[in-house]
Amino acid sequence: MEQKADIGLIGLAVMGQNLVLNMCDHGYTVAVFNRTVSKVDEFLNDAGKGRDNLLPARSIEEFIGLLKRPRKVMLMVKAGEVVDQFIDLVLPYLEKGDIVIDGGNSHFPDSNRRTKSLEEKGILFVGSGVSGGEEGARFGPSLMPGGNPAAWPAIKPIFQAIAAKTDSGEPCCDWVGGTGSGHYVKMVHNGIEYGDMQLISEAYHIMKSYVGLNHEEMKAAFDFWNTGELNSYLIEIASGVISYKDTDGSPLLERILDSAGQKGTGKWTAVDALDMGIPVTLIGEAVFARCLSALKEERVRAAGVLGGGNRQKFSGDKAAFLKDLGEAMLASKLVSYAQGYMLMREAAKEYGWDLNYGGIALMWRGGCIIRSVFLDKIKAAYVKNPKLENLLLDDWFKNVMLRAQDAWRRVITAGVLAGIPLPAMSTALAFFDGYRTAQLPANMLQGLRDYFGAHTYERTDKPRGQFFHTNWTGTGGNVSSSTYNA
Repeated sequence: MEQKADIGLIGLAVMGQNLVLNMCDHGYTVAVFNRTVSKVDEFLNDAGKGRDNLLPARSIEEFIGLLKRPRKVMLMVKAGEVVDQFIDLVLPYLEKGDIVIDGGNSHFPDSNRRTKSLEEKGILFVGSGVSGGEEGARFGPSLMPGGNPAAWPAIKPIFQAIAAKTDSGEPCCDWVGGTGSGHYVKMVHNGIEYGDMQLISEAYHIMKSYVGLNHEEMKAAFDFWNTGELNSYLIEIASGVISYKDTDGSPLLERILDSAGQKGTGKWTAVDALDMGIPVTLIGEAVFARCLSALKEERVRAAGVLGGGNRQKFSGDKAAFLKDLGEAMLASKLVSYAQGYMLMREAAKEYGWDLNYGGIALMWRGGCIIRSVFLDKIKAAYVKNPKLENLLLDDWFKNVMLRAQDAWRRVITAGVLAGIPLPAMSTALAFFDGYRTAQLPANMLQGLRDYFGAHTYERTDKPRGQFFHTNWTGTGGNVSSSTYNA
């Protein structure tokens, strides 16, 4: 009897190959196909060699024929048009109830569209975030599946088997929600990743350029932080990046050009936050910091004209400053996660998703790039109060923020006085101060808007929802603009 596969995967680049090997290790039979068919044979003769539960296909028709019903087709291909092209290729061979899974870094509106269009054809679509890079895909990624919920029972055993596990053995994978919610949560994950990396970079900058630490001292600081509340994958690998030596024994980090690239997911998060009207300021600043870094030649010229360099040197207790810096990083990081959760909460309202916020923290607890020890605190916060308005209002978060704020302010003040840019830390503190301020100066904004454009305002002595206009100059008349929010 012909052997049949539990699942099929199209796209044998690094992530695809490693997911296949992960599935095979867990006892699943996997069919594989690649548009460049020679890659199938290369895979079989290399990493996939000798595996009886790996079934090669050299055409789409053969690939689909190798799959058990309901057929489960996972696409690990470039996001965008290529995903749609492969969906069009497999559709003629699929039947009602078959499942198509997009595991690429797709933009969530595409997954919204694909879920609905494939449902009309009787096909169940899943858009799944996959995080953890090459190593995660091979040994246990964080998986964030969303889409048509009817698909979940069929893919759940496979996904939860191959996913990373927490220390207590829970899989870092659960059903996220409908339509594009899986890719939305992955987008926010990536945005938070941008923020975390920017915070680490700012800490490195101020340690090196202001405090004057050498690479061994900076490595020791990151190693120490990784034993406490900042314990995370990115802090861990920052220590490795700082300590890595080039072929001549000097720090490789100092030979890496200070011009950062980006693949778009952080920008998607910032743009969607603007569209939703949610102040995800730290991720936005992290994206803009990369944009500024890309202006390398212009910055070099500006440094010559505007006098780039430190305005003052550090004097004081280095150990005390490093303790403050750890507190500033932690407080800023908590703001970033709080903002990310604010955005997911608004998206859930906008798209009708029933998101499990504690479950999302669990999915991020292992396997993914932003995995960190305090994600357990997010899970606990939502277990205690599933309707929690903002993470900063949870007791643990509140206590950390109040404890850390003096150190946070000292670090940012030192950066400002020394001319060291700390955009992510600074905007996090500004958000914290703004969020806890009962009376912001937006009344002045509304007065100005009404003065020049008759945009109207609400009054503190009248019920919300009533709008007023003042003829500020006596010559503008009493006609006002209609009210709307962009």
